[in-house]
Parts: sequence; C-alpha cells; structure tokens
Amino acid sequence: MSPCLIEFKSIGSSELGYITAVQHPDDLPFIIKRVYWTYFTPHNVERGNHAHQHLHQVIIAVSGIIKFSVEGCNGSKTEFVLDNPNTGLYLPPMHWRTIHFSHNAVLLCLASAEYSEEDYIRTYQEFTKLQK
Repeated sequence: MSPCLIEFKSIGSSELGYITAVQHPDDLPFIIKRVYWTYFTPHNVERGNHAHQHLHQVIIAVSGIIKFSVEGCNGSKTEFVLDNPNTGLYLPPMHWRTIHFSHNAVLLCLASAEYSEEDYIRTYQEFTKLQK
C-alpha cells in the first residue's frame, strides 16, 4: 500500500462541535500499539528526516497545518497537506519523510509498533542505498 490520505467519519455540527473516532479494522490497516503527539514545533523547523523499516503510521493534524514530503524506496515523491482533524496520512514502511508545521500545529501519530530505535533509518544516504 502506498502513502495516502484517509478521511475519517466525523459526527457533529458547527454549532456543537465534532467528534472523530478511529478504530481497527474499519479505519486503519493496522492495530495501534503506540500513540504520540508533537506540539509547539516552531514553524521554521523541519522535522522528520527519517524512514522506518517496519513501522506503519497514520498521522493526523489535530490542530493547524502540517505539510509532508514523502519519498518511497522506488523514488516516487508525493506532497501531502494535513489541514483537517478528520483526515489522516497513512505512511507505510520504507518512506522517507520531511515535515513542516504551521504555528501551533499538533501532530497525532497512531503507530503499529512500540518505539524501537533499530527500526529507524536516520540518514538519507542510508535510505537511498536501500532504494537500489
């Protein structure tokens, strides 16, 4: 499966507010093993700059705007903009990502595995070697 946007169902109205729920297997292609979020990231800071060997993720901008540049092992490149809290970006393994945040953006990540430093590909040079 390639990186793609997933739109989750929302219930509510502009007068009362909204709620969005995500569950496996209806909304996610994996079982959630870890959840984390990032916040107060300055808008001029680039984050990401890594890939994962085995980890699947769905990323949601619960607040603000988050821009992703994603590159696959086959060299394909795609840009994604997360600007709606009921839309997630599915990131399968072996996809390099760079991330830019708007002011006060909050990134929520649903991950398929617990944290493992060994799963990270930390340099672009190492990632491009795996492309061959």
